Amino acid sequence: MAHVSAAERRPQLIKAAIDLMTREGVAAGSTRAIAAELGVAQATVHYTFGTKEDLYRAVMDQITDELVAQVRRAAPEDAGFEETFSALAGALWGTVREPSSHHQLLSELTMFALRVPGLNEARQSHYRRVIEVTAQVISETARRTGQELAEPPETVARFFLSGFDGLTMQVLQCLPDETTERTGLSALVAATVALADGSLDLPDVPMA
Repeated sequence: MAHVSAAERRPQLIKAAIDLMTREGVAAGSTRAIAAELGVAQATVHYTFGTKEDLYRAVMDQITDELVAQVRRAAPEDAGFEETFSALAGALWGTVREPSSHHQLLSELTMFALRVPGLNEARQSHYRRVIEVTAQVISETARRTGQELAEPPETVARFFLSGFDGLTMQVLQCLPDETTERTGLSALVAATVALADGSLDLPDVPMA
């Protein structure tokens, strides 16, 4: 059998893991099961990734890259900051509703990692990357549209993600309501744009 390098094997194992966990659930994604999905020895998984945590992180990053690419394609040309950000947020919400986008698998992986001590670092690393990528998209959108940001891109990104994650959880917890979701997403976009352009009046909230 021809030798396959780790660089070649890596995307194959990531795809096998995504296919397996999409079909059978995150809990079924052991290194043994992922190896069997691809038809290789379990040692191949550890040789390619080192640890299960590294594999899970790679899976989460791969799905994130796919979602970001899909969302970026929705950006309209020659539109202002608010219109562009609304389109991007709408496209991102579309990935929540579209089973083939693997957004639900990404959310389930993140929740699964909360319950597994060994995966905590992978979860934290992944979410730092999500914030970084979101901040980058916001910066690029502001630069392209000529919008001066009143707050740092990371602050705007964290604010948006906190609200978006809450809306996503309602869908994943089997409490979907299209009207409420639409209103909530529109309100989140309006508040995020206002925070970004400085028109949101921020009260002085005492924090104990």
